[in-house]
Amino acid sequence: MATRKISPHKVLYDQLQARGRTTILSAITFAALLIVVYTNSLLYNVPLQSPSAVITKEVPEVLRVHSTERIVMSAIKDVQLTSSKRREEEEVSHEVFHKETQISLIPPYNVAEQERIKWFRRLLPEFKILESDKLTKEFHSRVLEFFNKECEVRFFMTWISPAESFGSREFLALDSLFKVHPRGCLTILSRTMDSAKGYRILKPLLDRNFKVSAVTPDLSFLLKNTPAESWFEELKGGKKDPGEIPLPQNLSNLIRLAVLHKYGGVYLDTDFIVLKSFAGLRNSIGAQSTDTVSKKWSRLNNAVLVFDMNHPLLWKFMEEFASTFNGSKWGHNGPYLVSRVAEKLEGRPGYNFTVLPPMAFYPVNWNRIGGFFKRPEDQEGSRWVRAKLLQLSGETYGVHLWNKQSSRFSIEEGSVMSRLIASHCVICEYKYNS
Repeated sequence: MATRKISPHKVLYDQLQARGRTTILSAITFAALLIVVYTNSLLYNVPLQSPSAVITKEVPEVLRVHSTERIVMSAIKDVQLTSSKRREEEEVSHEVFHKETQISLIPPYNVAEQERIKWFRRLLPEFKILESDKLTKEFHSRVLEFFNKECEVRFFMTWISPAESFGSREFLALDSLFKVHPRGCLTILSRTMDSAKGYRILKPLLDRNFKVSAVTPDLSFLLKNTPAESWFEELKGGKKDPGEIPLPQNLSNLIRLAVLHKYGGVYLDTDFIVLKSFAGLRNSIGAQSTDTVSKKWSRLNNAVLVFDMNHPLLWKFMEEFASTFNGSKWGHNGPYLVSRVAEKLEGRPGYNFTVLPPMAFYPVNWNRIGGFFKRPEDQEGSRWVRAKLLQLSGETYGVHLWNKQSSRFSIEEGSVMSRLIASHCVICEYKYNS
């Protein structure tokens, strides 16, 4: 009979739980012993001249035992409640710490470059994503162990925010991914999700035997011997201007390129709902928009990337990132970067890649995504919803939800989004507004 591999996250979670149980059990046992000793002392060591001594001697043995048991069980309950309360307080404290840290890591706005570099150097220890430690050293071996021949498609996501921020919208991306790819494998590159908290978030999927794992990335390893290696080493040394845009956002743009170059597969942002299998895609990138006259793509986006290991276009992307990095201009190191490079190299020998039309990944633009969340108000609205769903069932692999724009919208019953979720979920616990 085949031996089932245990997820590294499961091992980590079990170890943390075991330590917690051992600590609580030791405290309970110690408290119980003290109470037994103290109770016996009260029962048997009261001075003989005390009136209570006569009463104690006349209490039947069974009542003394039951009395002691009640005291011990009461103490155990108190210890358990105190421990549970302490765990809750620690988790709240942990969340507050992460939120405060996130706020403190927002770059100062409208200051000179040298002043921002000084700020960055001072706070370098707080940028945990740049750290090298025991977890990062295990990164490569954990990834290789996780992926196997049974993986239909290799997926990657990044999550650099606190685990507490990984909410129902993000979980929806995972839910829809495994609905369409039950034999797919997903690695989430994240230090914060590589934790007991992260394990609890992923547990509903793990309980259904889906292959999902959060792994702390080793950026030095991923970028070694790539065009971005020296750029990263200078950044770690506090010699680079991180820019006004939060650094994790720009690092995510680089990490997705490096991990695909190293292992190959599919990169997905966490604000996607997957509709169709990616198994037939290779070396593809999606257009966000096209020219109305020429019908040629006018802008690409890096929210979805599908590439073989060591693909030369990924190398060129990293080269462009390192040589033209601008941390203060939104999109410069992401969507605009892949657009710049692809425009230069499209059709050139050795750079074989396909640009898919907007309907593949970006069937609705960011400024119109709100319409997907609204319920139809009349028959005309209902017809539009049905027509849109029919259109998406064709050549659309997934819908980018543009979370920065759509997070303010609730998913209303009967909307395009509610209908998509209903037919593309496994856990299916998303709540709608009627």
